[in-house]
Amino acid sequence: MPLTRKRKEGDGSKSSRKAPITEHELMQAAVSLLDGNRSVSSLSLREIARAADIAPNSFYRHFRDVDELAVALIDQAGRGLRGMIREARQRLKDTQGGVRTSIEVFMEALDDDSRYLQILLREMSLGSAAFRQAVERELTYFEQELCDELVRRGERDGVQMHKPELVAKAISRLVFSLGASADRLAPEDRAQLIDEATTMVKMIIRGALAIQQSAGKK
Repeated sequence: MPLTRKRKEGDGSKSSRKAPITEHELMQAAVSLLDGNRSVSSLSLREIARAADIAPNSFYRHFRDVDELAVALIDQAGRGLRGMIREARQRLKDTQGGVRTSIEVFMEALDDDSRYLQILLREMSLGSAAFRQAVERELTYFEQELCDELVRRGERDGVQMHKPELVAKAISRLVFSLGASADRLAPEDRAQLIDEATTMVKMIIRGALAIQQSAGKK
């Protein structure tokens, strides 16, 4: 929904704002224009300016073009991803079943009002080559944090995992693939998806542990 318009008295075509728009508000205006089939790269500068209730020239106070705004959205989504690992760590202090808890945190993020995670998932398939590269960069950051967490937990439990960096990549690509359609599922179907994802992630982890154990016996 476009931001509330404030019109100058006697001006039926132009709109004005009481205060300069912030970068965050401009990003949210772009998000408000998206649906399940549109990429950020398909938006025009004028569309975004209209949704933000600003003159097109005001857009340039924050971004050079729509491409730069799209990358900013992806960067914000990436920070959210890394925040999810910290959220999962916090929950794990009070719960059992670390894999399921982590997947639940990811799925809950799909319902966040900011919709940044949904945008990242969408840009993986609909965005331009430049945007997909930005998404890949954020996934790499996320996978490094996940790898560090897997190593940390392995050291805590006294076990070693075969190539934890590949385990982290396999887990993230699996969960992202499943998450791309999860926001359109009914609650009962999403619950089943979480069950299936939990089982698949455990299979990946146990397989990596078994490979490491087997290698140690040779």
